[in-house]
Amino acid sequence: MNKIAVCFVCLGNICRSPSAEAVFRDRGEAAKLADRIVVDSAGTSDWHIGHAPDERAQRAAKKRGYDLSRLRGRQVDEADFECFDLLLAAMDDANVAALAALCPPEHRDKIRLLMEFATSDDTRVVDPYFGGDEGFEKVLDQCEDAYDGLLKVLRAQLVA
Repeated sequence: MNKIAVCFVCLGNICRSPSAEAVFRDRGEAAKLADRIVVDSAGTSDWHIGHAPDERAQRAAKKRGYDLSRLRGRQVDEADFECFDLLLAAMDDANVAALAALCPPEHRDKIRLLMEFATSDDTRVVDPYFGGDEGFEKVLDQCEDAYDGLLKVLRAQLVA
């Protein structure tokens, strides 16, 4: 059985990428694809390794039925480029640049922006860390918007 592995990446792995992971994991389970699509998240920095997601991200996610409580921050490492098929649905251009600097040349095509799969005109997932609660809601809106487009691409790869 074909499987696809996707890792969502942001700077610290405590708000945007764990939110994307939770949205995709939850909706993937609802679509009965949990056994076919492996989902993870990571950060480009080492600031929050081992930390739980930001409490504001957890609150916003919980209101929508997503559970981030078991997730813990980790940093992207070179092995991730071998393990993941889509690495990494990155959140913004700074994350793309950080990933490209670490990525072996043969895996650079795996680095993509999450919002490439969305219906909105947004090109990056907003960084809510220094703002209020509304930023965390916006992140979830953007992740939910990108879900259908990303799932369509992944389903096509699963049947190929």
